[in-house]
Amino acid sequence: MVYFWASAAVAIFSASAVLAQTSSNAGSSGSSSGTQCGPGNLCPSSMPCCSQYGQCGVGAYCLGGCDPLYSNTLDSCVPAPVCTSEDYKLTSLDGVEANTQYLGDATKANWVSSGTPLQAPTNDSIILTLSESGASGAGTLLASTHYVWYGKVSATMKSSRGAGVVSAFILLSDVKDEIDFEFIGADLTNTQSNYYWQGVTNYDNEKNLTVPQSDTFSDWHTYTVDWQPDQLTWSVDGTVARTLSKNETFNKTDNQYHYPQTPARVQLSLWPAGQSSNGQGTVAWSGGLIDWNSQDVKTNGYFYSMYNDVNVECYSAPAGANVSGKTSYIYTDTSGVNSSIATTDDPTILKSFLGTGEDMNKALPSTSSTTKSGQAAATSAPPSVPGIAGVGTVPGQSNNDNSDSGSGSSSGSDSGSGTTSASGTASTGIGGFSQGDGGQKGSAAPKGEEVMRGSMFAALVAFMGMLMM
Repeated sequence: MVYFWASAAVAIFSASAVLAQTSSNAGSSGSSSGTQCGPGNLCPSSMPCCSQYGQCGVGAYCLGGCDPLYSNTLDSCVPAPVCTSEDYKLTSLDGVEANTQYLGDATKANWVSSGTPLQAPTNDSIILTLSESGASGAGTLLASTHYVWYGKVSATMKSSRGAGVVSAFILLSDVKDEIDFEFIGADLTNTQSNYYWQGVTNYDNEKNLTVPQSDTFSDWHTYTVDWQPDQLTWSVDGTVARTLSKNETFNKTDNQYHYPQTPARVQLSLWPAGQSSNGQGTVAWSGGLIDWNSQDVKTNGYFYSMYNDVNVECYSAPAGANVSGKTSYIYTDTSGVNSSIATTDDPTILKSFLGTGEDMNKALPSTSSTTKSGQAAATSAPPSVPGIAGVGTVPGQSNNDNSDSGSGSSSGSDSGSGTTSASGTASTGIGGFSQGDGGQKGSAAPKGEEVMRGSMFAALVAFMGMLMM
């Protein structure tokens, strides 16, 4: 893991300079690049939770994606809701809650959103959008509220299309174990399968899988990950396309199996790999720079991918697992491997966005403090929602309420143009939806120099993009 962070330091931590330069444009909320976390740099007790983007905070920083290895303590992250076998029909936004709303109650929401997900006018799918600016300028992400610790997960979807545009269906754990299906918009005949262990980059892990008979954009296809403790398979439309044995992943240098083995969230995303601000290797891998004058953007105002079903079949905890409850997963040590996971009855819900795993019942101030002149005094709160709520901004707080500024209620709001959005469609100018004709096919570009450009990089790009808006 050390050599991953060494090689990725430029990709991740040099972002702080960009964020610092753009923080002055973030408005009166006082958003900033924040306190960073990573190897040898744990979060401070005042903002103890290390988000998946390497930034410290409270509230949503302590929920899905909170990295226990670099948080202040193992207890800083909120326990993760256990796996629930379910067939999620993505026909509406009723089960989607914005990340400025979700406080950890997985009984009230199936998915947490950032960006702009839309309900299709045909009511048969959810549309993830990517626009040149606005709420989906960094793309759109749906992350499951329940985690999976081994299981069979399928997504029925249509990818986006166009150079530089990447769609994804992945499983991502809080310590950066990862299992991927990724779709390059310039190559509609293949999907890329990949896996990581604790974020260690190994480009030999990536393999192209052919999608038979039709392309990934025009027709619905079902992609399946069958994740078992000793074997991992990727399937396309019910046919196994790749198999990986855990034994193949043993690393003689650190005597570890570099095999995904910790509870993971299901993530569906659409993101802009082909931005000129990204590394040359990332742009080349994604097929080139994004064409914002493409057919889909001209017709709809955005690129899009579509998802109509995610099916999760949970498997039993691995042999020898520490199981003392059935509500949540926690980490019991910083090894970040199978044996460090325990299944418990620890609660998963914060009372407010000022809470942490160590103080889950911390409430928002009931009223604003005032100065002698009677004016409300500025509050100074730690960051509470990665990429959205910065210092001094806490969703739900009466004097700094950010809950409706870019991510609406889970039930969505009527955009007035045939689509329904979970995160502020009207404010972005996104209009009605028209599906393309399946043209504009291309071939994948060469990978270019080895740079970090997987889903972790996608998340970083999205985070940076949201702060820059």
